[in-house]
Amino acid sequence: MSFSIAGKTAIVTGAANGVGLAIGRHFVSQGANVVFADMDEERLEDELGSSEVEPERYRTFACDLRQKLSINNLMSMAIDSFERVDILVNASRQMVLSDPLNPKEDQVETLLNQNLMTSLRLTQAISKRMIKQAEDQEDGTVGSIINLSSIAARRANPDLLGYSISTAALDQMTRSMAVALAPSRIRVNAVAFGSVMSSSLQQQLKEHDEYRSDIIEHTPLGRIAGPGEVSDAVQYLASDASSFVTGQIITVDGGRTLIDPATSPAH
Repeated sequence: MSFSIAGKTAIVTGAANGVGLAIGRHFVSQGANVVFADMDEERLEDELGSSEVEPERYRTFACDLRQKLSINNLMSMAIDSFERVDILVNASRQMVLSDPLNPKEDQVETLLNQNLMTSLRLTQAISKRMIKQAEDQEDGTVGSIINLSSIAARRANPDLLGYSISTAALDQMTRSMAVALAPSRIRVNAVAFGSVMSSSLQQQLKEHDEYRSDIIEHTPLGRIAGPGEVSDAVQYLASDASSFVTGQIITVDGGRTLIDPATSPAH
């Protein structure tokens, strides 16, 4: 079975930096058409304008996807540019520290809105389009939706209360939507990752260099992953190589969840 995504059209959110940007660039390099979506218009243009990404294979779309109109406009732009949508990668995530005993600082509502509801609303909208454009397609996968989650969903760290709850909810949304969309031959999966050298982690390491040794100590493979290692897992789920895989949370963490105690810091 082929891992190819050549000729397919993907929407990637959270695509101005870090893992989302790496996934979008990787998809273009593999022959896909990609719409890079993010709130940070300036960074989108800077990152992609200064790269070797083929300009005819991508578009950028700056928007706040917490707004329903932005979701509709994003989908319209993708269809106007490339005529269809085959892959959705919900890579827009936010991680902030929580005060679990302070209702004003627990961050639960904020992160549920950003990390769960945006992905859910996009999944609902894009899946309808996938179903419509495949009316004459008799067999095979109609579309693939991949959510980016976190190992925080399975760990208990009070400082990450809001983030942990929102990613756990995203995992359950992945399973529920996989069952709901299976009759339409749309697959829904997630990639839950641990410490990846994203822009946010780079900033944390600048401010707290001791985090690096802590991460390595608690990761059996003994290193921090590069964004490209998440991209490869996402490509697998986007391609026909995973044609019988749906509702799964694939973990990319170097083995960290196998040994990491709940009391250790999460970076």
